[in-house]
Amino acid sequence: MNPAFEMLQLQTRRHFLKSGAAGLGGIALGTLFGRDGVAAPGTVFNPLTARQPHFAAKARRVIYLHLTGSPPHLDLYDYKPELVKRTGQDCPDDFLKGKKFAFTTGVPKLMGTPRKFEQCGESGVWLSDAIPHLKGVADEMCVIRSMTTDQFNHAPAELLLLTGSARQGRPSLGSWTTYGLGSENENLPGFVVLISSGVQPNGGKASYGSGFLPSVFQGVQCRSKGDPVLYASDPPGMNRDLRRKTLDAMRDLNELQAEELGHPETLTRIAQYELAFRMQSSVPDVMDISREPKHQLEAYGAKPGEASFANNCLLARRLAEQGVRFIQLFDWGWDFHGTSPAEDIRDGLTRKCETMDRPIAALIRDLKQRGMLDDTLVICGGEFGRTPFQEGRTAANGIMGRDHYPDCFSMWMAGGGVKGGVMYGESDELGFSVARDRVHVHDLQATILHQLGFDHTKLVHRFQGRDFRLTDVEGEVVHSILKG
Repeated sequence: MNPAFEMLQLQTRRHFLKSGAAGLGGIALGTLFGRDGVAAPGTVFNPLTARQPHFAAKARRVIYLHLTGSPPHLDLYDYKPELVKRTGQDCPDDFLKGKKFAFTTGVPKLMGTPRKFEQCGESGVWLSDAIPHLKGVADEMCVIRSMTTDQFNHAPAELLLLTGSARQGRPSLGSWTTYGLGSENENLPGFVVLISSGVQPNGGKASYGSGFLPSVFQGVQCRSKGDPVLYASDPPGMNRDLRRKTLDAMRDLNELQAEELGHPETLTRIAQYELAFRMQSSVPDVMDISREPKHQLEAYGAKPGEASFANNCLLARRLAEQGVRFIQLFDWGWDFHGTSPAEDIRDGLTRKCETMDRPIAALIRDLKQRGMLDDTLVICGGEFGRTPFQEGRTAANGIMGRDHYPDCFSMWMAGGGVKGGVMYGESDELGFSVARDRVHVHDLQATILHQLGFDHTKLVHRFQGRDFRLTDVEGEVVHSILKG
């Protein structure tokens, strides 16, 4: 194992003290402090320096497509002919006993999908007519139809999925990844967040925050319209030379404070200021999709100057090419209760899927064509599933929607050493529970970290007297979906 990474795992307090400079006065190195808070003599370390994991990784980077609100999996990935046959019947009492639902009371009516399903690709993966473009990359997809979670409300479920805890304050998956692996580009953040539909995630910034890890590992939100990163531009009247002199003076003052008080965030702040200075040149370049050829823009459905999920998918590929370790896309608008026509699983779902189906399929093809899919893990899904019955509040109207459902749902992955053309796990014939090969969200987290080269039980950080990890005290790697 890389000795520097081994030391990174053991530390409980992190102090990044300047011991050298690279380019434009940037902080290049730092000193690691061990469990007792004493500096390890002669040990130097940059918080975002690329590091080796526990073992050889199958994936070098992750692109995580989080569909905020949770898409109706029964209308996209998990075909239930028996449920279709029994549409309109009362939900069996056995499935309701002891259950709580977000908005449904009484005895709801079973509701099979109105969508048309077919087996796609050489592998025969079942996909619905709502996602016609994804049908073309079915042989790259590993659809997990036996996901389960412990939470049935959006924010807690999203936090559990992305941070390992239903409460705020834990580091996110992207933060754990950059904490363990660092970054492959010193001029860009290791963890970039792109948000479409103009709405923050349900869990707020905690869904991509660093929790108790140093803040240098938190997700940096970039925008596809306007300034790529807020507040990174020079103020009016300040040129780059003056900015450099200002940062040098601030660095000196921060280092004096760090030596006096020993607070790790002081030197994290130095590292972030220096990264922001370098980003002023590098970020506008990588975020400018107008540099892409016309056929590529058309493939994604991307339009330079706009803010869209399509633009963000194309940006994800560009960021991955530049060595960004973890790219997280959040897209709002997948909460299909049926309280308005936009939330109807017929026309409403068709229109919403049009915003994601084409760009995600283009992203998969683009990564594969560039030889990047093998070592890029693409993940797509929401925070929980949707009920096999019609949502209680909308049962009397003509709009078809589904309530929140934690017991069984679907997600999919592609690339990064995961088998393609696979349907893993199974729900029962009505879609109420996992019938085979249950995958808890902690199992998914363990599997993602495994593909990045980590034993999830050993990627830990000591905080307030105990060692924490993303998977808490649970999680098993799902080896059956992984290539040998």
